Amino acid sequence: MEYGARRVLDRVSLDFSAAHFYAVVGPNGCGKSTLLRALAGLQRARCGTILLHGRNLGDWPRRERARRLAWLAQAPVATDLLGAEVVGLGRFAQGGWLAARQRDDDAAVRRAMIATGSWEWARRRLSSLSGGERQRVHLARALAVEAPVLMLDEPTTYLDPPHQEDVIRLLREQARGCGVCVVSAIHDLSLAMAADRLIVMGRRGLIGQGTVAEALAGDWLSAAFETPIHIVEYARTHLWLPAFATTAATDGSAVVGGDPDIGKSAKLAASRSL
Repeated sequence: MEYGARRVLDRVSLDFSAAHFYAVVGPNGCGKSTLLRALAGLQRARCGTILLHGRNLGDWPRRERARRLAWLAQAPVATDLLGAEVVGLGRFAQGGWLAARQRDDDAAVRRAMIATGSWEWARRRLSSLSGGERQRVHLARALAVEAPVLMLDEPTTYLDPPHQEDVIRLLREQARGCGVCVVSAIHDLSLAMAADRLIVMGRRGLIGQGTVAEALAGDWLSAAFETPIHIVEYARTHLWLPAFATTAATDGSAVVGGDPDIGKSAKLAASRSL
């Protein structure tokens, strides 16, 4: 598959299982969105096979596929629909465009909006909401499908840090509590570390797929970004430590009281555990 005129996905083989949360990470332009769009059936691959529940993705009727695979784009468009109406679009796969609204549909919309913290905007027009608020409504739309596979392209875009953490926690709950296969591109490496497995991509293709421990042991992130990537563990959470922070911790500058250990602890303690 190509990204513009450049081939970004070639001889890629990936397996996904139910009840797992997969984070796709890598530098800009490496093909994360292209991969997700291909897996969701939104972009055709020149060759190869994509299977959904053991069946060729292209052989699924669109409505049947939409019931089994929910999709959230990186930058959903604004609309004058009410928040609840936008989330309700996720239910059309269950009954079709002409089907009467069912009590189950209303319950699914409410559950999804409460889960994403967007219920208060149910009667607000999407065009009147901020980018972060719109993103949470669109996330609720994807959840309202209640599909066994959930694919998301940068779902934390536009969100402030606490709500980014809420989204990651919600995706983990979908995987571990509801048995959903969650596959998401995530830009923030600290957030991506909360996934069950990482799919690490570089400019020359797939670097590796495995657990966080396997990715760290193989230094896949440094290979993907073509620069040293430092990941530290704090309170059972893996966090990305920027290069300037590691430099400060080494020379004792720009840290609390000039003590690099205290500065490092203060830096890490400022991040909430997921």
